[in-house]
Amino acid sequence: MRRFSTFNIVCLVLLWIALCGFVIAKAELNFTTIFSIIASGIIVFVPVYKSKKKERETNKKKK
Repeated sequence: MRRFSTFNIVCLVLLWIALCGFVIAKAELNFTTIFSIIASGIIVFVPVYKSKKKERETNKKKK
């Protein structure tokens, strides 16, 4: 798995927030919209979390 730099994570989060804001502003809020936002958050943030967790474990082993 590719590791994410801090800059990559910040860009990804800002883009996700902007897209979610656009969806909330333009679409009617119903179950499908809320589910899509939650699902996209999981799809975006789980790989980032796993990458950072693996990086921390690797740094602990090096010390």
